[in-house]
Amino acid sequence: MSFAPTLALLRASLDALKAKQTSLNEFCRTWRGQTALLTALPDRYAQVMEDLLGRMEAGSLFTEESCSFSQEDLQANLAVWLDKAEQTLEKLQ
Repeated sequence: MSFAPTLALLRASLDALKAKQTSLNEFCRTWRGQTALLTALPDRYAQVMEDLLGRMEAGSLFTEESCSFSQEDLQANLAVWLDKAEQTLEKLQ
């Protein structure tokens, strides 16, 4: 099964979040909704993704200055997560 469309969707949603074209709630719903992808990946991927999304949600409750979670850093970590997920899926095929 090819997950290229799912990975493209997640990349597009990350780009939309960076450009402030989508809400954090919608972004998190999109990411969490990709259960087939998460099932295909080792368990640690779901754990790491959920940790990053949870930090983003927690960080959104505060101003950037008062929060220990940098939204930009978390978005960069999700981009790395996508790259690693893609590499892992290629190895599993």
